[in-house]
Order: sequence, then structure tokens, then C-alpha cells
Amino acid sequence: MDVSMGLPTTVPGVSGAALLEFARRADRAGFTGLCAVDRLVHEGYEPLASLAAAAAVTTRIRLASTVLLGAYRGSGAVLAKQLATVDRLSDGRLVVGLAVGDREDDFLAAGVPFRERGRRMDSLVRELRAVWAGEGPAAAVGPRPVRPGGPPLLFGGHSPAAMRRAARYGSGWISGGSSGSAYRELVGRAREAWARAGRTDPPRVVSLCYVSLGPDGRRHAEEYLHSYYAYIRAKARQAASRAVTDEGRLREVLAEYADAGCDEVVLFPCSADPAQVDLVAGAVR
Repeated sequence: MDVSMGLPTTVPGVSGAALLEFARRADRAGFTGLCAVDRLVHEGYEPLASLAAAAAVTTRIRLASTVLLGAYRGSGAVLAKQLATVDRLSDGRLVVGLAVGDREDDFLAAGVPFRERGRRMDSLVRELRAVWAGEGPAAAVGPRPVRPGGPPLLFGGHSPAAMRRAARYGSGWISGGSSGSAYRELVGRAREAWARAGRTDPPRVVSLCYVSLGPDGRRHAEEYLHSYYAYIRAKARQAASRAVTDEGRLREVLAEYADAGCDEVVLFPCSADPAQVDLVAGAVR
């Protein structure tokens, strides 16, 4: 199972210098990927700009949006150009994770109807692929991605519609943070959607997990996740309680995910200190 690191783009107070140092250390430490999340109504950094910056200071590590809320981003041609640019800057290291999102305020701020996000996502994916293939009314939009057909697409979400979308358009499915035992059931549902769509290739299944190691790990997890998930009220406490704050527990959680059939776990930090990369790397080696 691959292990990737998240960039702390949504951790309050993170500096540009800290983000770049995070990227450098994750690249040197041997993690599979370096990932960024997407929120509009938040103080966090824009994920594609962050991944472009990370591309400039890394040479090996995969770069991924986990996940990009594509439905509020307007023109598919513009997004196709942005994604292809990051892909070219990183020499083909980009993976695009997409989801419809569940926060209405993000869509209100972008001037996009929240109830149309599923339909908009399906249309967006078709437009991305057409642009990258040099087809349709935006055929002249460049640059072309490094790989023919564009970067791999993963789709997030636990709903039946999200899993059908992954099976229809994607190379895999990605889950938000959840326990290893719950994840096993979700993987089964994703694979069932894959089979119903007539897919014979196996889906790449990925999950996110929050981690916060070191002497103040639990405090950082509580402060960050209570704030970040305040919109789901009481469930914010559940999200914080699932954060891994102990090295031994981290190894157990990774083993649980591997046993549940996970192909890749993305460990998202709750602190902006680049030392988190070293602590996590030391725990998982």
C-alpha cells in the first residue's frame, strides 16, 4: 500500500515557506504523493496554485488534488488548461481527484447553484477530456498534458451517485477520513459500482486520514479539526477523535487500511510544522 502526505494548505497560519518545506521533505522522505484539499470559503491556499509551487521544489513525488471541487469552478476549458499546466510543470506527476462537495457556502460564494453540482461535474469531466484530446469547440486550448488523455482521474464521495461517477469516468475512488473497518464496506460498494458499470480493470481505492504526531499532537488535532469541521457541529468532535496522534497507532491504522484493500492512504497533517513530515516518515518506515 502506498503512503502519501497532505500539504497543510488549510491549517491556520501556514506560511508559503512552510508549505514549500513540507513539499521538499515529503519528496526526500519517499512518500508516494503530495496532496491538497479544496475549500473556497476558508482561509486556506488554493490547491492548484499550491501544487504548482510544490512541483517547482520537488522532482519525484506524485502531486494530487484530493479532492478538487470542480463543479464550482466554471469553465471546463479554463480548468483543463490549469490542470494541464500543473501536469506539464511537474513532468506528468499530476493526479486529479474530483468531488461534487457538500458545503453550500462554497457554491454560493462562487455564484454556482448548489443543487446543480452533480450535473455540472459530469459535464465538466466530459469537457476536460475533450480539451485534453484536442476535440470539440475548445480543441485549440493548450498545453496538452504529458500523458495522452490527460492525468488519471479519481472521484470522491460515499454516495451511490459518487461511486457510479467514479466507475463511469475514473481510474479509481477516494474516501474521506474514516476508520479501517468502515472503509472495508466502502471499498466493497465502490467495487460493486465498478462491476455494474462493466469495468474489468480494478479501481484504485484511496483514503484520507488525519495525523498529528509529537508532544502537542492531540492539541493540534483538536484545534484544527474542530475549526475546519465546525459546519458539521457535533460530528467535528468525531473527526477530531479519529485523528492519529501516536506512532504505534499510526502503524496499526495503516495495517487496517491495507487489510481492507486500500491502495493508498493520504496522511493529512493537523499542524503546519514541516517536522510533521519527518515524524510521520519515521513512524511508517
